[in-house]
Amino acid sequence: TKLNKRMKKLLLLVLIFSACTTLAQEKWGDLKKNKLTMKEIPPVWPGCSGSIEEIDACFNQQLSKHIMSNFKYPTLEYEKNIQGRVVVSFKINTEGFVEITGVTGGNKGLQEAAKRNILKIPQLTPGMMGGKAREINMRVPFNFKTNK
Repeated sequence: TKLNKRMKKLLLLVLIFSACTTLAQEKWGDLKKNKLTMKEIPPVWPGCSGSIEEIDACFNQQLSKHIMSNFKYPTLEYEKNIQGRVVVSFKINTEGFVEITGVTGGNKGLQEAAKRNILKIPQLTPGMMGGKAREINMRVPFNFKTNK
């Protein structure tokens, strides 16, 4: 009978444990399948709004328009007719301002012209991740060509 009482207690404990486990899974779901994902929100150009996809598309459109309207070919006599590709690497910092992080290609005059263009980008709403502002790195290529 002692063995029977122990078996009954053990069986009761197993039933209670399995019931608690089942209830916990129903209430909280399968914790192994639940994953926390944070959406990254890109920097927002002034005047852009909507979904993340719309903000991103508007940003790209406004950046292209900015580059075209602020494009200045170097004007120094010795730099005329110089062609080349310049890539400007920069970041939009946590305050929404542009910071140049690198410039490659072309000559010094072409690099300076490309940097001036990027530095004229207006202050943006910074990119966000998990509700906090974060730096976003970007690269923009410039192709300088002369029309002969």
